[in-house]
Amino acid sequence: MGASSRPEMGTAFSPERGATPTILIVDDEDSTRNLCRDVVSESGLRTRLAATTEQALEILDQSPVEILITDLRVPQIGGLELLKRVRQDFPQTAVLVLTQYGTIESAVEATRLGAADYITKPFHIPELRSKIDRMVRLLEVDQENRVLRETLRTRPGFGGLIGVSLKMQKVYRVIEKVSQHNYPVLILGESGTGKELVARSVHFSGVRRNRPFIPVDCSSLVPTLIEAELFGYVKGAFTGAMHSKQGLMEIAGNGTLFLDEIGDMPTDMQAKLLRALQEKEVRPVGSTERIPLAARIIAATNRDLEAAVRQEKFRQDLFFRLNVVQIKLPPLRERKSDIDALVISFLEKFSEANGKIRTISEEAMSRLRTYDWPGNVRELENAIERAIALGSGPILHAGDLPTSLQYGTGERLPQNDELLPLEELERRAILRALRDAGGDKLAAARILGIGKTTLYRKLKQYQAEIQPN
Repeated sequence: MGASSRPEMGTAFSPERGATPTILIVDDEDSTRNLCRDVVSESGLRTRLAATTEQALEILDQSPVEILITDLRVPQIGGLELLKRVRQDFPQTAVLVLTQYGTIESAVEATRLGAADYITKPFHIPELRSKIDRMVRLLEVDQENRVLRETLRTRPGFGGLIGVSLKMQKVYRVIEKVSQHNYPVLILGESGTGKELVARSVHFSGVRRNRPFIPVDCSSLVPTLIEAELFGYVKGAFTGAMHSKQGLMEIAGNGTLFLDEIGDMPTDMQAKLLRALQEKEVRPVGSTERIPLAARIIAATNRDLEAAVRQEKFRQDLFFRLNVVQIKLPPLRERKSDIDALVISFLEKFSEANGKIRTISEEAMSRLRTYDWPGNVRELENAIERAIALGSGPILHAGDLPTSLQYGTGERLPQNDELLPLEELERRAILRALRDAGGDKLAAARILGIGKTTLYRKLKQYQAEIQPN
């Protein structure tokens, strides 16, 4: 294939974006090493060569290597053991495995141990170029996410909010403005979009950051006790009031009172809340004394309050009182460009909790990007936590994700332009299921909808000539 017809390599490491990556090629066959070197060099990437695992480890110790291409049957400790050491000592290095002994077991074992991909010998040059191209693109995404994480970490008050999409940039600008004032703020957004994170960002990046932040879930309070919880009560105010208790509005003091799910507040309580906000004072239940209200009020809801006002389910005057400044959070399906950064953040969070560094495969990442996320950021976070809990290796695969993410609409097996025999399609389906299941044969059988015995028979039939998708 001529240079003009091969796919373009990623551009993440051009001089203005970062350093050109180095690819280390490990193989005891001169012809394979030289062929791989020529393919890599044509792409403008740097190469290092090694004929043994000992030479490879020496090179890795001397200077950074972004991608390692290694044969599984390489002299001394072998390719799988080299892979283990790279994942342990050089976790940022991506690994592509080469092998002419391409059984399902060895391929799955390599991916389970952390290989990003593999290719069988003899391989076609376009196939090798394609796989290197994909790995370079993954490095590009990782580099961009590293920059993004550092930017987010150095932005005061916004530690919990992740995303650089235009819609999130608009949210950040509003937060920066209102945090320096005491206006009431109304945060609107679907469940799971991060409304409390926005409220905390307004508080902790503003003039009240050293004062209390008191969250109140209006939907979880018993209707008959909401007034007592918010305003407090005096001893003997009602049956069971054995002592006086401060209300949450008083406890907030000069800080912030966050009324979450305000749309679920009963209408009679809405009137009492409105009076307290207008008069800037609260009266504990059973008391004749009034306590000044100094707290800033931030409210949030996943309901359409304007529609609720029209339906007379929410007081219009309270809506106007709360809606001085409105922040509308976009659902995750409307800011999918932020998914990569969110995933990286959650991987770090849960990997640290489990004491293991985890990364994610391109196929699994593709599923995350194309899913519509009805549960928004909270659902994405739960999906990553589940995948880490159930995953068996350092790389999370599509099979580790929740079932709803494993079967996308219109999903089909990867295929070439030409028609393939049914036997070949079946072989590829088995290999893909095993890769998605992280090598778990029982799980792969469930994915394929066949019995375990049938899967074992097919594995024995195809094990001598497995090729990657």
